[in-house]
Amino acid sequence: MLGSDSRARAWQDIGVPEPAARPLAVDGRGNALNSFSRLSEEEPPGDVPLPLALVALWHGDRVLMVFDRHRRSWELPGGLIEPGESPCQAGLRELLEETGQTPEEPLQFVGYARFTLAPDQRAEYGALFSSRVTEVHDFQPNEEIEAVCWWDLLETLPGHVQPLDAFLARLTQDRGSDATPRSDR
Repeated sequence: MLGSDSRARAWQDIGVPEPAARPLAVDGRGNALNSFSRLSEEEPPGDVPLPLALVALWHGDRVLMVFDRHRRSWELPGGLIEPGESPCQAGLRELLEETGQTPEEPLQFVGYARFTLAPDQRAEYGALFSSRVTEVHDFQPNEEIEAVCWWDLLETLPGHVQPLDAFLARLTQDRGSDATPRSDR
């Protein structure tokens, strides 16, 4: 069996570019989650920009989702990394600004998500973090976020759920859930 480097050379040897890998998730606007890398937080990928941080905050077996007023969809809390901020600091700031929630445990770095964003097919990374809370704070709607909900990843939410964020939330499920793993008998 050929390794990935060998496959790429094989395609190049016959003069055809290697077929693009299938995205992990896509949405109706042309945005795609192309890959997810569990690299070191201290060594982010450098091939495209890393402008954003996302947080999967768990309460028991439910993850916090925000309803973005402008995009009209349920998403993970997060946003742009400001100058001088680390991705982790940005994740904490965005979580507090958007939801009023503060994790009781330090954010755990999960990995880097590589996106292709429409309409200009811009490639960028987002740093994904996870944590949990036992005490939930009241939410106050704000300019950006209309509502929040604690989602079990199965129930149907009113409106549109961003499939890229849903995929990323599932990647963090084992890190955030208090649920006991089931044995396969």
